[in-house]
Amino acid sequence: MIEGRQTAAYDGDLVVFLIGMRVNKLRALRRWLPVARAMGPMLRELSADPDSGLLGFRTFPGLRSVTMVQYWESAEKLQAFANDAQRTHRPAWVEFYKQSYQGSAVGIWHETFVVPAGHTETIYGNMPLLGLGKVAGVVPVNRRGATAAERLAR
Repeated sequence: MIEGRQTAAYDGDLVVFLIGMRVNKLRALRRWLPVARAMGPMLRELSADPDSGLLGFRTFPGLRSVTMVQYWESAEKLQAFANDAQRTHRPAWVEFYKQSYQGSAVGIWHETFVVPAGHTETIYGNMPLLGLGKVAGVVPVNRRGATAAERLAR
């Protein structure tokens, strides 16, 4: 835990990528389990490659769903990974779509937000490193402005 009020030290362009899956039919284990297992190899591959563009991620499991927040250097690097047939994402995506036409046991979704430099605001009070603060480290809040409005106006 880092005491006091902190803010993320990150100040470059950023892509926030939300991705998730939802189990629609619990009994259809053989349909949704491969989808659930596909993310681990992708994250290991990306984490082992410092040039991949993935800055960090955090997972939020639910009862029937999982949501992940990912931080990327650029939309171009995210799309390059997603579309490269030699990397883990593309084959998993193709397999999902083959399986998805055989029923609706599992759903997937994603949302992409491109955030220009200077358009993020973070605050961490008496917290361990997480989110964008874990990606780039933190600095005392007053170095970037005492209020959210001041931190966004830089």
